[in-house]
Amino acid sequence: MAVLDIPLEQMTAEELLTEMARPHIPESHEARLRERLVETHAWMAKSLARRYRNRGEPMEDLLQAAYVGMVKAINRFDVRLGHDFRRYAAVTMAGEVKRHFRDRAWAIRVPRVHQERRSQLTKVSADLSQALGRRPIVAELAAEMGLSQEEVLLTLDASAAYSALSLDAPLDNRDCGGGRSVSLADVLPCTDEALDTIVGTQSVKPLIDALPAREKNILLLRFHGNHTQAEIAAELGISQMHVSRILRNVLSQLRKALID
Repeated sequence: MAVLDIPLEQMTAEELLTEMARPHIPESHEARLRERLVETHAWMAKSLARRYRNRGEPMEDLLQAAYVGMVKAINRFDVRLGHDFRRYAAVTMAGEVKRHFRDRAWAIRVPRVHQERRSQLTKVSADLSQALGRRPIVAELAAEMGLSQEEVLLTLDASAAYSALSLDAPLDNRDCGGGRSVSLADVLPCTDEALDTIVGTQSVKPLIDALPAREKNILLLRFHGNHTQAEIAAELGISQMHVSRILRNVLSQLRKALID
């Protein structure tokens, strides 16, 4: 019996996807097949969203991210490889939910341009480290990226803010098995209990409010007011090196508080 002769309600996911892959399939029929796939796997999206609830994001947003992952899985799955669709969809959906959290990891507002340069800086730094046999200095990074040294320093600050809050930040000695160092993103699907002490990951405002007045002021001037370290130093009557040291210490404290 041809797949097309089987009622949609009786088709497996793989059969539905095989039917969708047929050449010259009518758009209306493809839409029905896609709708059926989403309907039969909606429970997976809901289950995944519930697993990540109480992490500082609305349930509706988590569910939407899971559905986006499901649609991506449907679009990308290749039935010719003979893999299990449900397993593939679960991985893709979980990845999309993690992406949702990562996209919101910039809890301290960092200028967009410095966020966007972060990945470029990471790559350039790695390339130069390999070529030079040592870590590059700011002047070398600036020359390679075509930026001023001040712009590189600003991007480094943005990277520090991100690593303090990101789900990709290492969780010290915690692991999901195998003795390897893992990130919060690795732990998320592992066990809910592992997250009981990290519920505030997306809510750093109380931590910032608890900082001493000067540290809080410097942090807000730097990341909310978009002041440079030199401008902050001039405003507070201290050296730029002192400002840099305070920022590093504060970001380190925030990170430790978030993962303890």
